[in-house]
Amino acid sequence: MADDGRAAGLTPEQALARLKQGNADFLADKPSVKTSRDSDRRLAIARAQVPFAVLVGCSDSRVSPELLFDTGLGELFIVRNAGNTVDTVALGSIQYGVQVLGAPLVLVLGHERCGAVEAAISVVEKNTVYPGSIGQMIEPIIPAVLKAKSSGAAKGDALLDAAVRENVGRIVRRLRSSEEALLAAQRAGKLKIVGARYDLDDGKVDFFMD
Repeated sequence: MADDGRAAGLTPEQALARLKQGNADFLADKPSVKTSRDSDRRLAIARAQVPFAVLVGCSDSRVSPELLFDTGLGELFIVRNAGNTVDTVALGSIQYGVQVLGAPLVLVLGHERCGAVEAAISVVEKNTVYPGSIGQMIEPIIPAVLKAKSSGAAKGDALLDAAVRENVGRIVRRLRSSEEALLAAQRAGKLKIVGARYDLDDGKVDFFMD
């Protein structure tokens, strides 16, 4: 288990500020000089990792967390799958990042025009059936689509974006309130769990649940 100081040496608030600044640097095309991806950094972390955040993100090739947040080797502990959902494997990875590696922050990151969320909308509205394991992968997103529709979101892009945000929100609320392994660290002020949406067009990350 990580010690009470958190392995990365940052408070949850400092870790969140670091992500926000990293995205600002990415938007400005001004990579931070602190970002380290060279051989010295590789050797420095070869025997141990101390990430300052766990990031739950989508597999979409356009959403590369290390680039979006201007981070280097060993700084983010990333859990990725289509639709940024959290199943047993993903949850275990999150807990490992927090409890063993000592990351003080968990970020759930959705993104504009997410294909997995769009597929879930198609299931709800058109009874679309996807082959193989794709349908099972989409199932956890369907409640977010239903909630978005019940909230009055229009069809098309508006519904898709509302469902993307609701999908992130459902996961954040779950991790904040019902996962016992994460509650103690939150109560002690050693862990923060937040949600955000990445805009594919302008590159900005909107931290709408922080």
